[in-house]
Amino acid sequence: MPGLINDTVLQYLLAAVVVLPLIGAGAALLPAPPGLRGRGPEQAVLRHGVTVTGVVLALAIALAIGFDHGRPSRMQATTDISWIPALDVRIHLGIDGISLPLLVLTALLTFLCALYSYFRMPQGPSAKGFVALLLVLESGTLATFAVLDLLLFFLAFEMVLIPMYFLIARWGGAQREASAWKFILFTLLGSVVMLLGLLVVGLQGGTFDMVALATDNGSSLGRSAQLTAALAIGLGLAVKTPMWPLHSWLPDAHTAAPTVGSVLLAGVLLKMGTYGFVRIVLPIAPEGAHTLAPYLAALAAVGIVYGSLACLALARRGAKGDLKRLIAYSSVGHMGFVLLGIATLTPTGVNGALFANIAHGLITGLLFFLVGAVKERYGTTDLDQLSGATGAALYGRAPRLGGLVAFAAVASLGLPGLAGFWGEMLAMFGAFNPAEGLSRPAYLTFMVLAGLGTLLTAAYLLLVVRRVCMGDHLPGDPVPSGHLAGDRPEPADGPGPKSAVRTPAPADTPAPADVRHHEFAAWTPLVALTVLTGLWPAALLGLTDPAVQRLLTGGK
Repeated sequence: MPGLINDTVLQYLLAAVVVLPLIGAGAALLPAPPGLRGRGPEQAVLRHGVTVTGVVLALAIALAIGFDHGRPSRMQATTDISWIPALDVRIHLGIDGISLPLLVLTALLTFLCALYSYFRMPQGPSAKGFVALLLVLESGTLATFAVLDLLLFFLAFEMVLIPMYFLIARWGGAQREASAWKFILFTLLGSVVMLLGLLVVGLQGGTFDMVALATDNGSSLGRSAQLTAALAIGLGLAVKTPMWPLHSWLPDAHTAAPTVGSVLLAGVLLKMGTYGFVRIVLPIAPEGAHTLAPYLAALAAVGIVYGSLACLALARRGAKGDLKRLIAYSSVGHMGFVLLGIATLTPTGVNGALFANIAHGLITGLLFFLVGAVKERYGTTDLDQLSGATGAALYGRAPRLGGLVAFAAVASLGLPGLAGFWGEMLAMFGAFNPAEGLSRPAYLTFMVLAGLGTLLTAAYLLLVVRRVCMGDHLPGDPVPSGHLAGDRPEPADGPGPKSAVRTPAPADTPAPADVRHHEFAAWTPLVALTVLTGLWPAALLGLTDPAVQRLLTGGK
């Protein structure tokens, strides 16, 4: 079916989607006009964040509607303007069936985070800085999925680091500064190595244009140049993904980040790494990718099992595991499926990886929203306290919240009919029959390890649901001393003042609030899309498959 909007309008829509958040970030730092201040300047700037991200989401949806769904393998809404002629660097934008879903996902999650923050602003400095950083982060992420020049891709890839660093360091919880430093040092080190690989490709290939390089399919690069580029670029992308054993920054960053920071980090930023593998490494350095694919698959399989075992250790009784940290470790396993699908070098595996990307963004974004709500109500994310005699027991105290936690957990473990199922299944199907020249026995081993990971994932997520939603306090057990129902909770995204003293509440303290209106508004789209993509996977696979087929064959 032809697109409903002509190409010129699509060009302007895509440019506006990328640039508008940046303009909005600058405007957020200006004084609000008197008539728009509402109850005060802080409310005005938070409303500004909701408005800008809402407009960007509307433009992204219009872009998706106007996209020619009959030709998703063709780059659409393209803009190509010379920027630095001496280096042949161009402002080259465009979208296809691979980048469009990620673009819409980014716009959606950022809007939901802005909406959530309007009602539940994390504790920290001024709201102006928070909103400006959120919008800069959105602009950099959207640009990463829209640019078609290697150097612009690198600039956009790096653009998100500073705002995420400050979101963690200034609005995060305990250990926020150390976690923020760990995040930025890991990712910057990976980025330096990635830049070297991008320069090798650009200088050897004679252009930084990603479309031209993908069409060339590595013919202008020698085998050694392809191997060097695939290794250097792959290392930088693997840190951002994150791939085991380069993942150690992730649990600390997630645990310390405010709720919306965790949602965006898991839902969007991790996808930048896997997107780079599909958009750059596979089509531009195919020989290098083929050589490194078995090693990538092996590390992915180990990461799946490792992430699941780490979560299982955190979930067991008496481990004092942190629920937010557990979900962070679960991302290591889930992104392992994405990397395994990419490493098969098959259309089936790569489509599975792209589907798992979107599913992980929806489901894990919802999980981090829910964990933030639990912490707001109970003042802790310690699993032993949440499951103790005076803990959450969500089914009895906040049944709607408990039902959503259970829903997100079963979606995350890959229940058929929900979004988490299809990506993992297709990734394992790809490993069952990998690309020609790859060792099938080795990939069958990786598939078995991935299957074991799915069983372990089900085990720890069901254990979490039982403990948080039902509790596991047994008769005769001592009452946990760290938290009592009705204690004054810490703020949702940060520790309370050092002078705060916890005191037990009276026995008649009312049960904590169930799902509030703003939470319902922020979470409903994620629940609906998780069900929709699970029941109708063709809506997403119909976009990605033609584009993947073309990408893997150099446009032939």
